[in-house]
Amino acid sequence: MGPRGPGGPWRCALYAVLGALACGLRPAAAAAISDEKRSASPVAATPCWRVEDFVVAQECSRCSSFQVKTVAECGPTGFIEKIYCATSKSYEFSSCRSAVREARVFWRFVGTAVCVAAVSAVLVVCRQRILDRKALEKVRKQIESI
Repeated sequence: MGPRGPGGPWRCALYAVLGALACGLRPAAAAAISDEKRSASPVAATPCWRVEDFVVAQECSRCSSFQVKTVAECGPTGFIEKIYCATSKSYEFSSCRSAVREARVFWRFVGTAVCVAAVSAVLVVCRQRILDRKALEKVRKQIESI
């Protein structure tokens, strides 16, 4: 039987999993209250382009230094587009991603991956040659000793 008793490690693992689950779960009442708070948020906080038909008035462009300081949508990506909402007849800004910038980042990643692959291939070939040379030297010494 041992000091831990029968099934000791399994029981500890089971208790650990159950404890993690218990800590991760919250009471249903607290969950309901937080859901009510989320659904009770005012509609004005939701951008019009999420609930209405819209037209892109100005394509995605880099934020100016003034816009970075004054427009909150410039924060996440540094690019914004101006959107016209048809129903409310208002203009709003939306954060966006520049296709040119995304393409440049993608090709930089691909180039880096190709360079790393090429360097790795050269290192593998060099290492294989060194190991082959050592194996040949070992065989040659064994033949000479006969």
